[in-house]
Amino acid sequence: MTHTPKYFSDGRCSGGWPRTFSRRAMLAASATGFGSLAMSALLSKTEAASRLPHTEGKARSVIFLFMDGGVSHVDTFDPKPELEKHAGETWSGDAARKWQPSPWKFARHGECGALVSELFPNIASCVDDLAIIRSMKADLPIHSTGVLFLHTGHNLAGRPSLGSWMSYGLGSENENLPGYAVLTFGHVPVGGLEAFGSGFLPSAYGATLLRADGPPIENLQLVGSLHDQQTRLSVLKEQDQEFSARLGRNDAIEGAIRNYELAARMQLQVPDVLDDSRETQSIRELYGLDDPDANTRLYARQCLRARRLVEAGVRFVQVNCPYGQSNGTWDQHGNLKEGHERNARQTDRAVAALIKDLKQRGLLDSTLILWAGEFGRTPHAPGSDGRDHHPEGFTVFLAGGGVRGGTVYGATDEFGVHAVENICTMHDLHATVLHLCGLDHERLTYRYAGRDFRLTDVHGHVVSGILR
Repeated sequence: MTHTPKYFSDGRCSGGWPRTFSRRAMLAASATGFGSLAMSALLSKTEAASRLPHTEGKARSVIFLFMDGGVSHVDTFDPKPELEKHAGETWSGDAARKWQPSPWKFARHGECGALVSELFPNIASCVDDLAIIRSMKADLPIHSTGVLFLHTGHNLAGRPSLGSWMSYGLGSENENLPGYAVLTFGHVPVGGLEAFGSGFLPSAYGATLLRADGPPIENLQLVGSLHDQQTRLSVLKEQDQEFSARLGRNDAIEGAIRNYELAARMQLQVPDVLDDSRETQSIRELYGLDDPDANTRLYARQCLRARRLVEAGVRFVQVNCPYGQSNGTWDQHGNLKEGHERNARQTDRAVAALIKDLKQRGLLDSTLILWAGEFGRTPHAPGSDGRDHHPEGFTVFLAGGGVRGGTVYGATDEFGVHAVENICTMHDLHATVLHLCGLDHERLTYRYAGRDFRLTDVHGHVVSGILR
């Protein structure tokens, strides 16, 4: 006897699954549903933590000290005596612009004898740990595109940031903390929050922002008992998962679920990790945690937090500068002397303290420090106390994490206008950072919109001249 199936009015067979069904219904009808769910949760929990790098990199984590606005290379790490000789003479590229010498003196420091401006007396004491790249080259003299290019390797918004690629490539070492944290002063830099975003990578790889003053994150304090909190999150997770299933596993919703779960775990560990009251008085003095200037004090707090975060297993930590000019802290088109001296005073001590502190704790070898802005500043100017945007040649430095300390790499021409020796592009810089962390920039890819994307696009070479 042949059984004739009964069909409902919507065409669905009475013995088949409904066209859409809740996760709860699926679990109830699946003999192995709970076992599969448990295995899935276990795999998703360990997936990132067990991800292996391509090679054995020296660095386990990165601290990016972002100097927004454009630090003047000819006033900090790239002295140009020719500017002094030709001061006030017309620049050949524009009769209205004159060569402008640096108002600061340079001196040799350390065993390597690297020249550093008197703007940075504390960083100068660390030169034997630095690899100074004097031949950086960016694309455009515009803050918004420059900031995006430095962070994402692209001039337009929508690409994943360096921190997101790092977090995606290496996973997390601490499931109770974000893989990527940005320590801010409450303002959004030119270029927008896209500079810290995950782009087309899953949203879980975006940055967690931690403010310098006040609560680092709003609403992070536990309300009620831990049991009550877990119950609320469980209900919220179930609702979100059912909603996501109806939309076909929506990435934004799945990312929100993971972020809620991470936030709950962060409640238990973040307050402890960010608590600088447990530091010794010598460490407080080293960083300048009790400095009378508020910005100096807060920047010191953020640098110390960066050390504590990488110590706790965070992969990528970015420290922004105290808020200054509207287009970037170091953007001194006028009042160069006053502005650069203020910015240097607020950051120099804490940056040097971070390097020394990591070193004395045995963490510098496994932590890569990158100090960089989006471009430099012109050696010529229409006035006498200011410099303009300059992507054709500028300076950044790296320390720790497999970098060969005491190195000065590349050069600009005699006036500091163009990078002329061992030119290093942003893609080269990104490729080098990834390499030091054990990631091959050509193999670290993510498939999106039908093609494989990478941080360095189709460009980039590892700068082997600064590696140990």
